Amino acid sequence: MHPFRPIENRGTLPFSLEEFGRSVLGAPLLFSPCQQECELLVIAGIHGEEPETVFLISRVLRFFEKPLESVAFVLCANPDGCILGTRGNANGVDLNRNFPCANWSADDVLSKATLEDERITKLSPGKQPASEPETSALLALIEKLKPKSILSVHSPLACVDSPEKSELVDFLVELSGNPHSVGVGYATPGSLGTWCGERNIHCVTWELPRLAPEILFQKFAEKLAVFFGQQHPYNNRSTH
Repeated sequence: MHPFRPIENRGTLPFSLEEFGRSVLGAPLLFSPCQQECELLVIAGIHGEEPETVFLISRVLRFFEKPLESVAFVLCANPDGCILGTRGNANGVDLNRNFPCANWSADDVLSKATLEDERITKLSPGKQPASEPETSALLALIEKLKPKSILSVHSPLACVDSPEKSELVDFLVELSGNPHSVGVGYATPGSLGTWCGERNIHCVTWELPRLAPEILFQKFAEKLAVFFGQQHPYNNRSTH
């Protein structure tokens, strides 16, 4: 188990992140590498309108003095969207519909302005699969790290989406009190989760509950840090 830094020292990351690409607007795409074989890759901020995911994972990383042995982190997969306050990237593409899956679709991607609204706000899935620099860079990073499992952090649907159970799924269900689900209730062609499934990479999409960032930190950050800081068979899974 990694020792935690004192809270007074957690204002900044104490170790450097590495660049794995550039966004449409030229922002660096950064990740925290692991020191050994990558068991788990954690990805936040693929949708720019979900900045609480970046906040939470940053707070978790700041518990540690150095990178973890077997867990790597992408703090923000869509920096342009986070800066612009948009769900998609600077080209108006929903990056989580831009992965080169068998079910990729050229149709408009619809989303909600809030949970209570209809899915009518339009984005593009890209001109073609992996058309966006953020997507292609993330694909190259996954190929480089070869993680056994991927945790993609989203919000605010309050569920743990995975086609199969695993130690990671069970932990997140217990941590959040939200249910395990297979899918999020609507089609997601061209998603990271679908792409991983086609390659037999265990992918869990954690949809955070609809809570303020400070409450997410209070409820989840330390327990996540403990879990990530230990050696776990993150891909120890069983089918339904």
